[in-house]
Amino acid sequence: MRDRFRTGRPRVRSAHLAGWLFADLLLVLALVAMGDQGDPVAAARATATPAATATATATATADASATASETPRPTPTPTGPRGVEHDAVTVDVTGDSSDTAGLVAQIRAATERYAGRQAAVVLTFGSNRDPGAGQAYAHTVNGLLAQARPEMFRGTTTRDFISLTDNPRHASLEIYFYTG
Repeated sequence: MRDRFRTGRPRVRSAHLAGWLFADLLLVLALVAMGDQGDPVAAARATATPAATATATATATADASATASETPRPTPTPTGPRGVEHDAVTVDVTGDSSDTAGLVAQIRAATERYAGRQAAVVLTFGSNRDPGAGQAYAHTVNGLLAQARPEMFRGTTTRDFISLTDNPRHASLEIYFYTG
């Protein structure tokens, strides 16, 4: 009697859904495990340095004349992908967008102590109550990065964002450098 009142939809059994749920969970766990791994090049470099120092110290104490005749070992070249640092370096610039020379000088001065490093990603937040004007200012500042430090910002990915603080003609740059 109960079968007469069924609607034409088939029933979904929970056993079928359990298999898909398990597959999705396994996929998520695999992605989390892959994303949680550190930079293999930096890890190899960090573990190689103490071992080389301990070996050199033990050799020096055992026989001083033997260390003088040894040839230096070549340093290994990194073969893995480059990693990006987790912590950003924050730099602030203030000035009119038409004063490109002044903005370039501020960027160059603010990034002086990071010379020799290469930036991977730069997130620039242009301050203005008007979202369009803030993002346009951030875009102008990002366009000047290569002029300020071409070796640092060559091939860098930049993104323009807004900060709704009432401080026009101000940008805050979050620079993420490559490791090593």
